[in-house]
Amino acid sequence: MRASIRTKIVKVCEAKMAAKGEGVGVSFYAFFANKNDDPELLMEVAHWWIIEMKLDHFEKARKIISLVTPAKTA
Repeated sequence: MRASIRTKIVKVCEAKMAAKGEGVGVSFYAFFANKNDDPELLMEVAHWWIIEMKLDHFEKARKIISLVTPAKTA
C-alpha cells in the first residue's frame, strides 16, 4: 500500500481516537471523501482491508494503526 495512504490512515485513526476514545472503530471508507475521486486508491485500500488482512467492516482504530505502521527494530 502506498506510503501516502498509510500516513493518511494513521492521521484519520488518531483524530477519531482523540474525538471518540481509544475504543473507536473505523471502516476503510473513513479514509476517503464521500465522492469517489480516486477509485484506484479506494480499491487498493479495500483489497488490503478485505482480501489481504481479512478485516471486518469496522475495526478498532488502534489495530489499524498497528497494521499500517512498520514495526521498529531495536
